[in-house]
Amino acid sequence: MNMKTLLIFLLAVATNVTYAASTPDFINTCLDCHGPKGVSGHSEVPIIAGASAYFIEASLFAYKDDIRPGVKSKFYYGDLKRQKTDMKAIVEKLSDQQITEAANYFAKQTFISAKQPFDNKLVKLGKKVHSIRCEKCHGDGGTSVDDDSGILAGQWTPYLKLSMKHFKEGTREMDKKMKKKVDKLKDSQWQALLAYYASQQ
Repeated sequence: MNMKTLLIFLLAVATNVTYAASTPDFINTCLDCHGPKGVSGHSEVPIIAGASAYFIEASLFAYKDDIRPGVKSKFYYGDLKRQKTDMKAIVEKLSDQQITEAANYFAKQTFISAKQPFDNKLVKLGKKVHSIRCEKCHGDGGTSVDDDSGILAGQWTPYLKLSMKHFKEGTREMDKKMKKKVDKLKDSQWQALLAYYASQQ
């Protein structure tokens, strides 16, 4: 290895170390469940990378204010011997400023769709249902960040199922417009929506 190559290598290593060291501990705790840069590799933990800062911040405050249920999850990175925790327990330890910082951090990351199976026969119907029922708030086929409603396309299907369960049970707040549309959804339409979102990989 010549001197020029060695210097380039050392600079690259130093840059990576500096980046890792500059990530606050409270964000590293988020990464221990949600995966590197918020791209979860586990179906029960949502991908939060690339969502709008507004959406992430609002979600975190919903947990902190006890208006959204926390679901127990194990840590997938870092110290794996830690006991299971939930979002409410994590967020309660954060200041309002830290919540804002976390939201801004994950909003700057790139959303990467989950690689998961789906029923290809339902995708066409799901796309149609989305365009009629969901597109106004979840634009561009559920991929839009600008509407501050969360990214549906490419999100883990088990997580979306759990979210809908909470909405229907009333344990997670749902605005009136969404509730009106959700109440009209048949189960077959909901399954088609899930297939459509999962197909966008």
